[in-house]
Amino acid sequence: MENQEIKGENYSVSYEPETITINFQGSLRLSGMPEYEPIVNLLEDVTAQQPAVITLNLQELEFLNSSGISMLSKFVIGARKKKTIQIVVQGSKGIPWQGKSLKNLQRLMPSLKLELLEVES
Repeated sequence: MENQEIKGENYSVSYEPETITINFQGSLRLSGMPEYEPIVNLLEDVTAQQPAVITLNLQELEFLNSSGISMLSKFVIGARKKKTIQIVVQGSKGIPWQGKSLKNLQRLMPSLKLELLEVES
């Protein structure tokens, strides 16, 4: 699978096949699941490759609305069912919503590795 990027007005989601990392940047305020469909498709395409580890890099994602959190939750539940894929979520301690919301993903998939990193200024 090659590099892919989904861009919107205030956000971008890009896939790096070398590291099997999906990078989220900006502010995801899409209205409802239909608008999240391209991102869901990207996540499903990566999962279909059955990599050992998928990294979600959210360190530059300043905002994610409830539909976006729901999308990530469904992705994590889907990956958990596969049992062979390790999910690593990288977040930022400097972005308030991430600590609480990303910990909830760990409840959905106890093996999920959550890395909340300090932001270098």
